[in-house]
Amino acid sequence: MRTEIRLAGFGGQGIILAGHLIGKAAALYDGRFASMSQSYGPEARGGACAAEVVISDDPIDYPLVEKPDILVLMSREAANKYGEDASASRFILIDDGLVHLDAGVTAHGIPATRLAEKLGNKIAANVVMVGFLIAVTGAISRDAAEQALRSTVRARTLDLNLRALAAGCGAFDRIAEAVR
Repeated sequence: MRTEIRLAGFGGQGIILAGHLIGKAAALYDGRFASMSQSYGPEARGGACAAEVVISDDPIDYPLVEKPDILVLMSREAANKYGEDASASRFILIDDGLVHLDAGVTAHGIPATRLAEKLGNKIAANVVMVGFLIAVTGAISRDAAEQALRSTVRARTLDLNLRALAAGCGAFDRIAEAVR
């Protein structure tokens, strides 16, 4: 099975790191194949950026995302630039504190940036969203994501990132409970 993921936001949100974590979790800790590509504007911060991850049970013969199964939008600019992919995506995940989609577009949203701020640093919003992606889609396992975090982020930020991952996973659980 092949899963194509596009994460989009603006520079400084950790979009590239989120893509790296997802790919690393899939390839090293879930035993699947993964590829990742990234794109960003000339600005160091604030410009549009995207990370694209392909995860497959079989070797990947084409490493680029054509039509994302999972589309993650973490800024309004990202929604403007990549929103046309929404109709082809099985899952659309948004930071609903920053992104508002047109009527008729069904998306799963959490206030990722606000949750990260409550944890102590809004820069962890990317990892909150990775947790949310895990809970909503099951594209990678939570255990693999935790292992990827432990082997990727600096020791001084590990606790914050593990709490951010848990907050993202838990946010979906709370949403599902509220709907029942």
